[in-house]
Amino acid sequence: MATRAADAGTNQSVERAVSVLRALDSGRAELRVSDVAELTGLGSSTTSRLLSTLERLDMVERDPVSNLYRLSLGMLPLAATALNRHPVHRAARMVLQDLAGRTGLGANVAIRRGTELMFLCNFEGARAPKSYTQAGHGAPLHATSIGKCLLTGLTPKERRRLLPEPLAAHTEYTTTSHDLLDGEIETVRRTGYAVEAEERALGRASLAAPVRDASGEVVAAISLWGPTSLLGGRTEAEGQRLALTREVIEAADVISQALGAL
Repeated sequence: MATRAADAGTNQSVERAVSVLRALDSGRAELRVSDVAELTGLGSSTTSRLLSTLERLDMVERDPVSNLYRLSLGMLPLAATALNRHPVHRAARMVLQDLAGRTGLGANVAIRRGTELMFLCNFEGARAPKSYTQAGHGAPLHATSIGKCLLTGLTPKERRRLLPEPLAAHTEYTTTSHDLLDGEIETVRRTGYAVEAEERALGRASLAAPVRDASGEVVAAISLWGPTSLLGGRTEAEGQRLALTREVIEAADVISQALGAL
């Protein structure tokens, strides 16, 4: 019993430390101890001890002027190693860099992590709006073309278990019904690509295609994104969108082949 209690305490400590690190990745540059305590639900004294320990381990640091906490660059080698060893990142990085340079648009690759997608890398072309997308950050599956590609690997029943209805509305154009989403995903399966027009952010659109591994399963997806005036929105610039659609499908095929897909 003593061993079990010790193990439970150790696991809880790890979970609490990870919750502190995730709180520091909540979107604000720097946080007070009380801010971290509020975000994690931990007591102030527990939060302070965890922050002090993580600071000694070079996982977090305090600003010398404000005395507020932020993530430390000591996290970077671990994150970089995990990212660079991921097979999808290795296969996609150079392909996407070339795609962004050739089209002038933004190019992303993402995988599904639970109820969201996670970006593995992002490149910005000369015509792409300023983006705050970073590797490791998430986005909604149902409101992005890249997410809709990832959802093709699930059945309608699995999608409903994963994403409760109504689906969150990010703009007036977001699909919030599973019945409508089912139709969109069936179109993705039939055509091999997904389209999103201002569903996550007004003024932006994207095209995406799924990436498959050697077993034929959808393991990732890539997208081109930019202003609706360049990607066609709903009616204009249709010819340009068709050309970009071919670009993104061909790039996804190259990455899939690198992962062993036939």
